[in-house]
Amino acid sequence: MYSYDTHIRVRYAETDQMGYVYHGNYAAYFEVARTEAFRQLGIRYKDLEADGVGMPVGEIRTRFRRPARYDDLLTVRLLLRQPPEGSRILFEYEIRNEADELLTEGHTLMVFVSMATGRPGAIPADIQAKLAPYFTDDETAGPLTPPKAPTDAPAPAAFLK
Repeated sequence: MYSYDTHIRVRYAETDQMGYVYHGNYAAYFEVARTEAFRQLGIRYKDLEADGVGMPVGEIRTRFRRPARYDDLLTVRLLLRQPPEGSRILFEYEIRNEADELLTEGHTLMVFVSMATGRPGAIPADIQAKLAPYFTDDETAGPLTPPKAPTDAPAPAAFLK
């Protein structure tokens, strides 16, 4: 398994009238985590695109447990629990505040595509090679599947504080 933490300070412009981070900003937070995690591994999106490889989002899920607010310092943890498979890679995320409270969790299923054709393509060999050391044989045995939707609902009071 591979994990990477990045920190984001919530800016005033990212909040709504209730003082919560506007829900649409979480996709951008996920993107920052993906980009920085790949950069740490020596993979740059800019280089992928120059090589004709794109990574559009095939699926996104976000679960809000508690609100993030202006000036909170967030830790966005990216998790790769499974290695990439075929043309897909599944990124999972946990967002916590400075008190280490879980605020948000989610995932994005990204698809490697040829920018020339727009069709799914094989994961570049250099990405496979850079990620391979993080996975055991047990982790590479099963199909790539998004996590099941959680069944426990957040307490409504969590949003009223």
